[in-house]
Amino acid sequence: MPIVLHSSPLLWTRLAALVFSCVAFSVAVHGGRLYGGTGDWCIFCWAFSFAGTLLVLLVELFGLQTRAPVSWKNFPITFACYAALLCLSASIIFPLYFVKGSSSTNEVHNYRIVSTVFSCLATVAYISEVSISKARPGEVAGYMATAPGLLKVCETFVACIIFVFISDPVTYDRHHAHKFCMAVYCICFILSAAIILLCIGECTGCLPFPFARFLSAYALLAVVLYLSATIIWPIYNFDPKHGGSKQRPYNCSSTIGLCTWDKLMTVAVLTAVNFILYLADLVYSTRLVFVSA
Repeated sequence: MPIVLHSSPLLWTRLAALVFSCVAFSVAVHGGRLYGGTGDWCIFCWAFSFAGTLLVLLVELFGLQTRAPVSWKNFPITFACYAALLCLSASIIFPLYFVKGSSSTNEVHNYRIVSTVFSCLATVAYISEVSISKARPGEVAGYMATAPGLLKVCETFVACIIFVFISDPVTYDRHHAHKFCMAVYCICFILSAAIILLCIGECTGCLPFPFARFLSAYALLAVVLYLSATIIWPIYNFDPKHGGSKQRPYNCSSTIGLCTWDKLMTVAVLTAVNFILYLADLVYSTRLVFVSA
């Protein structure tokens, strides 16, 4: 089997991401003394990014793109975008839980700082890969290499983070308004994930309706749903009339990581972020429909 190796900025960026993510999880596992689900999440982010990048490099090294069961125009950039977001989340969460106010020994603390630094470097490398791989104006590329495709990745990732904060502890079953917001997050996540899978599997042509018009209609629906959730979630969590609290509790200052109030506020912010992402998605999808027409 012939080995194909073409030196390019994309190749060196992927190699850098491979090394940085490998060092991040190796150092953390070796001397970081991690504990709990937060530590497991950070290790998963780095290890998953490393394994996926290694897979992409091996497929391109041996020229197996045409034999891959996925669209190679869409898969590598989709994975790179997810890896960038995963490493970014680990770069924020890891120091928050394991570096800030750490009572560990100097040696363990140094290991954790090294992991944080290489996690940040891996994030920069993956963002660079996405920037190099994304479609340029007038260039023929897969849907996931375009702005709407990358926005879909961001939307699903933000939804996953919302699911984490909204379920630990469970805060979506106290009122019907909370359940409505949870339904919004689930519906939009499922549809966005389905679109990504259709593009990666090159199955968009199997739909009984035009894919571009479906994207535009779905983006409009998602904007309306997320706008309602952006308004409802803060009202039913921070308004004293509905049992909420505008002020951050004093005990949150002594809590390692995020307290319940912080998590509720984070969900409110991430809901607004996803609303903005879906709004941008709607603009791009509408333009796509007119351009196609």
